[in-house]
Amino acid sequence: MAVLDADRVVAALRGAFTHDAGRHALLQLAADRIRDAGPPYTSVYLYMLHGPELVLEAWSGRVTDHTRIAVGTGVCGTAVATGKDQNVGDVRAVGNYLACNLDTRSELVVLIRRGAAILGQIDVDSDVPDPFTPAEEAAVRQVADALAVLL
Repeated sequence: MAVLDADRVVAALRGAFTHDAGRHALLQLAADRIRDAGPPYTSVYLYMLHGPELVLEAWSGRVTDHTRIAVGTGVCGTAVATGKDQNVGDVRAVGNYLACNLDTRSELVVLIRRGAAILGQIDVDSDVPDPFTPAEEAAVRQVADALAVLL
């Protein structure tokens, strides 16, 4: 069973959308609710694709200096370049890793897609090595899929 209750997050997003919440409010709500699940979710960043780079539009947790990431750079940029979600159990083993924080040990990046188009991604950092199970990935993907419809 996943730590993250994706059904509750999606219900909150749908409720906010019904009450005319804008793009930023929906992204911020997703970031806050995912991080509210607690450990292993240390920080959550929502990057949206703007041409050749990802732009940080909402976050919950630790501040990051990485507000813009080129496609192909780091775990986030690699996800977009390859079109594949990334589950990195040990970020220290990644050659092109962009450290948001020195305490981060693992990272899960799930793409927000509308059909074949990549809109952005949910980037989850954890201070725990290799915590993101297939159930956790599926839960974050459920939130990403809801955002793809609502944005």
